Amino acid sequence: MPTYFSEVQLFKNGSLGYACFRIPALIQTPNGTLVAFVEGRKDSCNDFGDVDLLIVRSTDKGHHWSAPQMVVDNGMLQAGNPAPVVDYFDSDYPEGRLFLFYNLGNASEQELRLGQGKREVWFTSSSDNGLHWEYPTEISTAVHFNQYSSQPERDWRTHANTPGHALQLKRPPYSGRLYVPANHSQGPPKEHYNEYRAYGFYSDDHGKSWAVSPDVAIPSSNEAIGVELPDGVLMLNIREQNGNTKRRLIAKSEDGGEHWSSTYFDSELPSPVCQSSLLLFEGEKDTLLLYSGPNSTDKREKMTVFVSPNLGENWPIKKEIYTKTAAYSDLVTIDNQHIGLLYERDNEGLYFARFNLKWLLTP
Repeated sequence: MPTYFSEVQLFKNGSLGYACFRIPALIQTPNGTLVAFVEGRKDSCNDFGDVDLLIVRSTDKGHHWSAPQMVVDNGMLQAGNPAPVVDYFDSDYPEGRLFLFYNLGNASEQELRLGQGKREVWFTSSSDNGLHWEYPTEISTAVHFNQYSSQPERDWRTHANTPGHALQLKRPPYSGRLYVPANHSQGPPKEHYNEYRAYGFYSDDHGKSWAVSPDVAIPSSNEAIGVELPDGVLMLNIREQNGNTKRRLIAKSEDGGEHWSSTYFDSELPSPVCQSSLLLFEGEKDTLLLYSGPNSTDKREKMTVFVSPNLGENWPIKKEIYTKTAAYSDLVTIDNQHIGLLYERDNEGLYFARFNLKWLLTP
């Protein structure tokens, strides 16, 4: 198999009536369609404002893409943090069901930290690989406590899904569990965002009811993305918002996210306080843990895919995708030879890189 790498811009800043596109999420549906999700920010690149959620689709493994389609419009307010996942275990949807979890907000992050405004959690779904979407469902009270709670420990203010893809656990005894990594702030603001905590929410009945993981007990643990390892362990890879270590925080659970059995900082994964992605790639011969993010502790630059042959014990292979400014990203398995990466690049918008395993592993 020859080495292979290609790249195309999927969303261009300043086009389609949007000043800026940010926050990528990427998923493959049961029929092989790739669906790329993005926030379309009308007036600026700021997090809060008139923000919509859009998608593009590819039915030929990422070689060609559809025109953008609006999925969520919250009027003049914010719709963001797309977290897609496919449910393969629901007998009512034998061909699979694509969920999209997202947040709605009516205030900026700082206002939310002060207890002013609210963040809601919603989902919609598609049973035809992203062509059409169902009427949305709000699950805020099931997965996100708020500042109006009479219990101080439930005084959660900000909220954000992962961002990036969510996951479904495949291995018993938690097979079928939908799990959405997330984060919130708890109580009044603290210096260096130390009131932030990563956590997650999950469903064992295909989205009908929800339960909440405990917080990851590390101050300023923030944006998280998850993967199920071959032994069934749930691993979260987490942004440390205060920037104390400039490394990625890892949390592991042996019971599907109901408790955290261990937390530690990965000394081999640098981070300039930025979101990153995580993927278990199960190829014909190799099972590899992949991580994408800026290979820097100081700047959002040098988008790199890190490869671990031993499920995160170390990361001996590093493949740079783009040298200059690059920030958020999301990884997807295309097939047992190919991988896709959607990432923010410079001030241009979002690019999709497609490459095969041989290219990734070639020095």
